[in-house]
Amino acid sequence: MRSAPTILHLDMDAFYASVEQASKPSLRGKAVIVGGLGPRGVVATASYEARRFGVHSAMPTAQARRLCPNGAYLIPRFTLYREVSELVMGLLRELSPLVEPLSLDEAFVDLEAGGAAFDAAGARATGERLRAGITALTGLSGSVGLAGSKMLAKIASEEAKPDGLLLIEPGTERELLAPMPVRTLPGVGPATGEHLRRAGITTVGELAEAGEDELVRMVGRAHGVGLYRMALGLDDRPVVAERDAKSVSVEDTFDVDLHDRVRIRYEVQRLADRCVGRLRASGHSGRTIVLKVRRYDFSTLTRSETLRGPTDDPAVVREAAARLLEGVDTTGGVRLLGVGVTGLADFTQEDLFAQARAAAEGEAEEAQGPEEDAAAAAPEGGPAEPPAAALEGAGAAPVRHWAAGSDVRHAVYGPGWVQGSGVGRVTVRFERPGSPPGRVRTFLLDDPELEPSDPLPLVGRS
Repeated sequence: MRSAPTILHLDMDAFYASVEQASKPSLRGKAVIVGGLGPRGVVATASYEARRFGVHSAMPTAQARRLCPNGAYLIPRFTLYREVSELVMGLLRELSPLVEPLSLDEAFVDLEAGGAAFDAAGARATGERLRAGITALTGLSGSVGLAGSKMLAKIASEEAKPDGLLLIEPGTERELLAPMPVRTLPGVGPATGEHLRRAGITTVGELAEAGEDELVRMVGRAHGVGLYRMALGLDDRPVVAERDAKSVSVEDTFDVDLHDRVRIRYEVQRLADRCVGRLRASGHSGRTIVLKVRRYDFSTLTRSETLRGPTDDPAVVREAAARLLEGVDTTGGVRLLGVGVTGLADFTQEDLFAQARAAAEGEAEEAQGPEEDAAAAAPEGGPAEPPAAALEGAGAAPVRHWAAGSDVRHAVYGPGWVQGSGVGRVTVRFERPGSPPGRVRTFLLDDPELEPSDPLPLVGRS
């Protein structure tokens, strides 16, 4: 524990939904829900307007639609979220070399290590400058917590939400924590909270009064000792600048169980390519390929294969994932597929045989003419449709799909985003960050003048 509140925790407010509202002027001040849009989709983030209806993250999207039927339901656009996150993280790195990102929208900062603050007054001034800088750079708001430990700084930022700053003076921790629910403490989930409630412990103050021995008796030594220390506000964990990634993985949940083995193989190959994309973006390679299959009855199987050396070759990962799939019975149907790479390293030991095969396949494709890559054309946040030839036979015309919230550009009307589609038509609102709310127009699904587009940056807002 520090004698000055120089550990800062930043948590961006309803980050995904706020980015969508900033980039889509017609959605500002309205209920926005970002997540999976299919029958099995899950809410990733809900705007504060949507939260008033009871919508929250990790809630099934179907339930959210019942609570907030008039909300705007959008797919995630992780490319844009990562770009905005890098801008925010850049501001944090200007304050200190010790920045510990927890996710795209959350991080700890050691202000002392960067000389940004050494006492409460300096920490508060730095926190306010940071919040103003984030708003000026992105148009978004973030909540800041300042304390002498990571645990308390995180609790402070949560209490400061939305768009606030809370500083916990060292020495006031127990007084502040005492009336808070036990679920406020990290690691106290629903099961532990219910166990403590049945014992008559509902607040952090009651947790501290119970004493270490009683908590050890109730929940075991490892958890009990930790609970007691947290109830006293004790936390000595340092801010760690770099977190070594242990694995890279991607997965998709499908709206309807997949039964067609050809479709399942295609999805595994697509996931393998996405996984390698993330692997390369992180500057790693890996030795162990992991396949995850959740079947129709919710049983989940994982299979893995360890290679001779680390690789970031998509052909190698695809082949390994395909071999793993051959050993899995998918007869009853598949609701989720995932591909991951573990055993990460900073170098690659290329599989020359796989490279030779990939080169031969590339030459064959070039001789026949390039095919559209359905995975590249698919919007983020949902599974892509396989090439029509894989499902319906060669020569069948591919069907264009437009997911709500995805970026598009029209040859005449310019950039816009998809409000919805169905019955052979797609509805687009044409607007951009900083513009007034735009006009809505409807087109045929296969309108040649309408194309998918990259997100526009959050600049030039009015």
